[in-house]
Amino acid sequence: MPGTDVAIWEEALTVPTYCVGPAELSPMFYTGRGYQGAKGPIYPYPLLDKLTDVREEKSYRAVYLENRYVKLCVLPEIGGRIFSGLDKTNQYDFIYRQHVIKPALIGMLGAWISGGVEWNIPHHHRPSTFMPADYRLAENLDGSKTLWLGEIELRHRMKWIVGLTLHPGRSCLEVTIRIFNRTPYVHSFLCFTNVAVHVNGDYQVIFPPGTEYGTQHAKCEFVRWPIADGTYAGVDYSAGVDVSWWKNHPSPLSIFAWNHEDDFFGGYDHGRQAGILHVADHHAVPGKKFFTFGSGPAGRMWDNILTDADGPYLELMAGAYSDNQPDYSWIQPYETKTLTQYWYPVRQLGGVKNANRDAAVNLVVDERNVARLAFNATAEFRDAVAVLQAGESNLFQEKVTIGPDKPFVKELPLPHGVKPRHLKAALLSSSKRELISYRPVEPSRRPMPAPVQPPSRPEEIRTNEELYLTGLRLEQFHSSALEPYPYYEEALKRDPGDARANTALAVLYCKRGMFRQAREKLLAAIQRLTRNYTHPKDGESLYYLGVALKAQGHFAAARDALSKAAWSHAWRAAGHYVLAEIALQQGDLTGAMESVEQSLSCNALNTRARNLKTVLLRKAQRPEEAIALAWGTMAIDPLDFWARNERVLAEAGLGRQGRAERELARLTTLMRDEAQSYLELACDYENCGLWDEAIDVLARLLGSTGQAGPADPMVHYALGYYWESKGDEPKASQHYRLGSQMPTDYCFPFRLESVRWLSSAMKNNPADSHAPYYLGNLLFDLQPENAVRAWEESRRLDDTFAIVHRNLALAYARTDSDKARAIASLKRAIQCNGQDPRFFAELDQLLEAEAVSPRERLSLLEDNHEVVARRDDSLLRRIKLHVLLGQYDRAVRLLEKHHFRVWEGAERAAHDAYVDAHLLKGRGLFAAGRYPKALAEYEAASEYPPHLEFGQPHDGGRAAEVWYLIGTACEALGDGEKARAAFQQAVQKKKMGTYLSYYQGLACRKLGQEAEAATRFDELIQLGRDMLTAGPEADFFQKFSTRRDRPVGKADGHYLLGLGLLGKGDPEAARREFQEALRLRPDHLGAQTMLAELP
Repeated sequence: MPGTDVAIWEEALTVPTYCVGPAELSPMFYTGRGYQGAKGPIYPYPLLDKLTDVREEKSYRAVYLENRYVKLCVLPEIGGRIFSGLDKTNQYDFIYRQHVIKPALIGMLGAWISGGVEWNIPHHHRPSTFMPADYRLAENLDGSKTLWLGEIELRHRMKWIVGLTLHPGRSCLEVTIRIFNRTPYVHSFLCFTNVAVHVNGDYQVIFPPGTEYGTQHAKCEFVRWPIADGTYAGVDYSAGVDVSWWKNHPSPLSIFAWNHEDDFFGGYDHGRQAGILHVADHHAVPGKKFFTFGSGPAGRMWDNILTDADGPYLELMAGAYSDNQPDYSWIQPYETKTLTQYWYPVRQLGGVKNANRDAAVNLVVDERNVARLAFNATAEFRDAVAVLQAGESNLFQEKVTIGPDKPFVKELPLPHGVKPRHLKAALLSSSKRELISYRPVEPSRRPMPAPVQPPSRPEEIRTNEELYLTGLRLEQFHSSALEPYPYYEEALKRDPGDARANTALAVLYCKRGMFRQAREKLLAAIQRLTRNYTHPKDGESLYYLGVALKAQGHFAAARDALSKAAWSHAWRAAGHYVLAEIALQQGDLTGAMESVEQSLSCNALNTRARNLKTVLLRKAQRPEEAIALAWGTMAIDPLDFWARNERVLAEAGLGRQGRAERELARLTTLMRDEAQSYLELACDYENCGLWDEAIDVLARLLGSTGQAGPADPMVHYALGYYWESKGDEPKASQHYRLGSQMPTDYCFPFRLESVRWLSSAMKNNPADSHAPYYLGNLLFDLQPENAVRAWEESRRLDDTFAIVHRNLALAYARTDSDKARAIASLKRAIQCNGQDPRFFAELDQLLEAEAVSPRERLSLLEDNHEVVARRDDSLLRRIKLHVLLGQYDRAVRLLEKHHFRVWEGAERAAHDAYVDAHLLKGRGLFAAGRYPKALAEYEAASEYPPHLEFGQPHDGGRAAEVWYLIGTACEALGDGEKARAAFQQAVQKKKMGTYLSYYQGLACRKLGQEAEAATRFDELIQLGRDMLTAGPEADFFQKFSTRRDRPVGKADGHYLLGLGLLGKGDPEAARREFQEALRLRPDHLGAQTMLAELP
């Protein structure tokens, strides 16, 4: 590329792609799943877990940004991911470049790809990371070019945008992120930029020199940095291991820098002498993290899962308003948060000691007392000055021309007596401005921080303030282990008038559309706050009362509450915005303008308020002012649908039809015919009572006939409601009817506005079975009892709709604990559609919970094998039943013929079944005296077949069990030397906290280590007793988890207790524990096995 120009363009990019099958048709409701340390709901998105081995060439629409130093490729179709970043000065891919699109089950919804740069907002590995993002190319007045990417996410209805800007003559990528809370409710969010880099044995993570500690997810564990001296993430680093090097991590782990003072971090390949740096103001962007799958067998397995030939990668993550995961920050109603960060390649530095957006520096002194001084710059600086000082004396000074393609490196011996701590390195511009500098950092020797502790149970917490703060933290961090409700409710049990707890519960109720219950709590809070005619210091309770009243249509009372809330400056902007909506709904344009002006005076970045004002200017016949304001809004959010739509309307109102058509074309391209984008824009108008504009938006999507367009029934239901609100019953009925006739596939409504649409549709057309189905979908995670009533109405109207029966089965099992009724409903679903493998997996789960015999369960799965085999989970349930029933060869044959896809955090399931089948078959052969064959089965269990996608873990996995059994077979065959070696392998890595301690205890006994064996058995006894009394807080720090039924946890407790007692020589007590485990969980394989082997 000539000169210093920046180019931005789109073109087709063909990439070999492993296809993903159709998304799951059934809605996936929340069941307590933990994902990345927080809640992992899927609804209202579809599940994307049907991966395939089909590889084909696929064309993507790629956007390129390039200047003389760097070239970036971005794929808007895959979440707006930066696909590659090339340092043109040395042809180094400073951002991991994939040569294949190979999805794995890592994303919140499933399909996810590695490599490039991912935008994790408002959750880690956000749901839409494998879905198209909105985007727009922009050319700026200073010659820079920007690609804007973003979306309105569905779970909270917040919006985020990312601006990727390259400047002329600079190698750094400027990343601007804006997060918009477009809702009337407070939310919490995560914001991490996830940059992948190529790694090898020469790769080192660079945290600032002042970093002395790293920490784990949730800050539950700390490690010294960079030289670890203890156990971290289950790995023993006590010998003094430099954990900054990728090669020193044998298993997957994350380390977050415990550093809140510095503005940079990155990574460096010492072999290539190249790397990448991140720079940002640590006050806004404090998070510095790396994640790796590790350099061991488990990591290599993930390499094979994620790429064909591009090798291992590591993630460098920069957290904004967060220094950990999960570590969410609050964003207030209608608040906008903005931040800027920079990423750029470096070379020939040999490491990094300091960096900013202009330059980076490294300074090291070797054992010969020779200093190596190195600088990089992100732009060309002529006649710069490189300086090395000792105290006030210059040891070295040289005029240099430095730039991204001209690194500076100098080695020089230090005078006798000069120590590293005396030095200062600096790079100055020709005008003597300091571009970068560094002085060696002396360790602070601060003590290691204390890890986070899980919260106590509500009844154990001493004060109401602590109850409130505990609940708030659980809510803020989206805890999957504990709900905030019991903490707030305990506070109200002690003090029914507690304003904090009442308000917190009310906000949760509002988000669930439970406005009556919210109103009750808010009135209780306000009564406490206004006691003795007191004006509250904080208007939060009054604000949410106004929001709840508005949602119920009580506009006069809502105005009173919101106006009083606006006395508090903290709630003035939000309160007046909602007041403006109410005024506009009531046709009071003057009042609406007064309120929106008040709102904008306190929050000028509220794009919804700006757009509402634009509407008012247009309606006041001030179109030029409306257009100017819309332009200003688009400067804040270049992807704002509402602002662009108002430009279309204002231009058309001025008679400038050509301009209006061109802007409409740009808006149509931006919205991508995505029904959710049109519905969100329609809701913006709906909430202001602007029915004509809302109708116009949706009519555009449907086409001029009102019949065409994307198959989303909610578009017609919304139009029916809008026409009904205008008083046109025939048109309303027409759209309600059209909505009822559309396919139901992937219609997962989530907006509270949709409750109005669907409720009105049900009144207008009582024969519509689809509307109550959609209403139930919307309500199930919010108001499950009302969802059940809606689904039952849908079933009454159409008893042949399989998914309704399936949904009711889930509801009966969860809300009513009526497993028998749930089973009957799911069987009816299968009668209606016997071709859905998910139904069989879910039915078998219910049958298992109801203690239905394994043979009966297996018969159902065998009879429908062709369907069952289409999903890993349903097929694996059949395999496990074969194992449970002793049909080991059949289990192994099924395992050998199927490629199982593993979810991150749940990799062991298929391999565990494989190990169980071989070990249990071997135990049977051993009991029959067939020792050679038993040994062969035990040895087979030690293997890790690639098609099961589970690599040998660093902690040995189930090696203790396998090696102990191998040892017994060798012993029985008379090979004492091999037996002893096997027993030593069994005890090589201590396995605490699992049943494997039993086999290690037995191996210790074989080795003559009776005291150590007793210790292992005592640990099992204590662990079992702890599990029998443990509450849900026991799983508080699990990164990936599912909520276990209480009987399942107790069954495991009895099993471990039984193992410990058996090891201690009390078989009868052990028998009782195994029997109790089987009573609680009849398919407990471990208890069944041990009980069968007892004399």
